[in-house]
Amino acid sequence: MLQIKDLHVSYGGIKALRGVNIDVPEGKIVTLIGANGAGKSTLLRTISGLVKAESGSVTFNGKELLGLPINKVCSEKIALSPEGRRVFTDLTVQENLKIGSYLRKDKKEIEKDLKWVYHLFPRLEERSWQLAGTLSGGEQQMLAVGRALMSRPSLLMLDEPSLGLAPLIVQQIFDIIKEINKAGVTVLLIEQNANMALKTADIAYVIETGEIVLTGSGQEVMANPQVREAYLGKKK
Repeated sequence: MLQIKDLHVSYGGIKALRGVNIDVPEGKIVTLIGANGAGKSTLLRTISGLVKAESGSVTFNGKELLGLPINKVCSEKIALSPEGRRVFTDLTVQENLKIGSYLRKDKKEIEKDLKWVYHLFPRLEERSWQLAGTLSGGEQQMLAVGRALMSRPSLLMLDEPSLGLAPLIVQQIFDIIKEINKAGVTVLLIEQNANMALKTADIAYVIETGEIVLTGSGQEVMANPQVREAYLGKKK
């Protein structure tokens, strides 16, 4: 599915990613955990075409993505739900969702996917004609994920979906991530809530100052003493 090889990215002479290698197999949930500034969001922005890489390779189903404009990356069936939600506050919930399908022409299938998003997030259907700017933080996060799904992606990239949300809403978001994955969507998850991310993921990577320092199954990484102390608040 997605293969990242020896990826190097710099901002103003400062190395953000240093020889990163990550594999995201089809049908899996892969998470990348790390502290603020470790390079997690930079990685997603580079895959999406928002940030230019110095060197390395990012291939999706065998096709090189580096150098492609954002719309071409999207057309490869890759969608990003960005950190901070970034919904269109002056548009309604339904208008925000429809924007997610702007590259598609299959109107009947778009309506089918809209119904699926409303199935996943019943609260969005209840508020379909409400302005997005008047939603709660949790509802806006649901909307950001739903909007990404409206492009019918094969790969869904989620950047900090639980950031700033109440624990009950966080649990709902992760339950929905699992349901999305069961529907056949591969997920690349960037998340500071390491406990929830590792419980959910099939494969996990730990990144520190732009370098991958550990990889394994979610359970294997969760059991690592250094990870438990640094990210889970538990002593060795």
